[in-house]
Amino acid sequence: IQSMKVVNIPQILLSLFAAQRRSITRSSSSRSISTSTSISMNSGSRTPPPAQAMSEFWFVEDVAPGLKIQTILHDMLLRTDSQFQKIEVLDTYFGKTLITDGKSQSSAFDEFAYHESLVHPAMVFATKNAGGQPPKTVLIGGGGELATAREVLRWKSVERCVMVDLDGELVEICRKYLPEWGGEKVCSDERFELVIGDAYKWIMETEETFDVVIMDISDPIEIGPGIMLYVKEFYEHVVTRMNQPHGVFVTQAGVADAIPAAHFAEGEKDTACYGPIRNTLKCVFDTVVPYTSNIPSFGGDWGFVCAFNGDSSKSSKEKEDAATGMAGDEIDATLAEYVEGETRLYDGITHKCLFHLTKPLRKSLEADDRIMTKDNPIF
Repeated sequence: IQSMKVVNIPQILLSLFAAQRRSITRSSSSRSISTSTSISMNSGSRTPPPAQAMSEFWFVEDVAPGLKIQTILHDMLLRTDSQFQKIEVLDTYFGKTLITDGKSQSSAFDEFAYHESLVHPAMVFATKNAGGQPPKTVLIGGGGELATAREVLRWKSVERCVMVDLDGELVEICRKYLPEWGGEKVCSDERFELVIGDAYKWIMETEETFDVVIMDISDPIEIGPGIMLYVKEFYEHVVTRMNQPHGVFVTQAGVADAIPAAHFAEGEKDTACYGPIRNTLKCVFDTVVPYTSNIPSFGGDWGFVCAFNGDSSKSSKEKEDAATGMAGDEIDATLAEYVEGETRLYDGITHKCLFHLTKPLRKSLEADDRIMTKDNPIF
């Protein structure tokens, strides 16, 4: 049995990849996944022939204490530091993959699953809340890959889409290295406005209101001061920037495995944020609907939470049941009428899968009573 040696990525590997790029034996699979900050090199006694050398490089990403994802590294397309974070674009088992600060953000294999899950349910809910009138104005916080904006702009009803992201260098890298995510098509769309700046500051200062607000930002445990984008006081302000009563808010919400496992070691702080995000939104909105989607490159199921007020004559339970139980035919008809092209993941049948959580996950949410505030942001 050969031992595995894990080391930090030396800068010289960039030159090594450039020199050997043409000799890489690539997988015939079209799949793609995530990776991270350390590289494993096989240290066995047998020396592989040059044509196989690249198969000896692996990337390793920490998912939870005692749990890592390891994936073959075909190529290192970019490794750089922006003003705010480390950025890598890699070619792995899951194809081209964007990594920031050692955490997978998007992969060619399944980015559509993440971005369709984030965008389209909220747009469908906004349409239903408005009596069949689809959303015209959308705000995106974060979203540097441009794929969230790509999905928003597929809605023919959208007249204005504003995206506010802090890291302009990341956006430019995604335009260059990940054009399939949205790239020039998004940036050249006359309905699209890109703002490079602090999303929290922009939202707190703007006087605009929107039909849908989408937060596509890093988990609160990863972004330091950006945790203010998850606290109760911020959500209370967001409500004032939403067109009522039909406006819908949605955010990504971290790991949400069907069978939740502890994401912290004994004696350490619980870093799972799905429950706290859902609980905090429930302090502000009448109707809060958590849901999940399987994202293989993230290592499992990923959480999202939709929130809105809607019809004041109906109870929160009635509105939640109406959202999660929407007829598949109604969803499919809405997508067919208002969305350009065919979605790859989201439709009426998939909707039922996304919004019906497993029993273990429901019990985990019920047991979590944490709420995030400015004075106690938890993480």
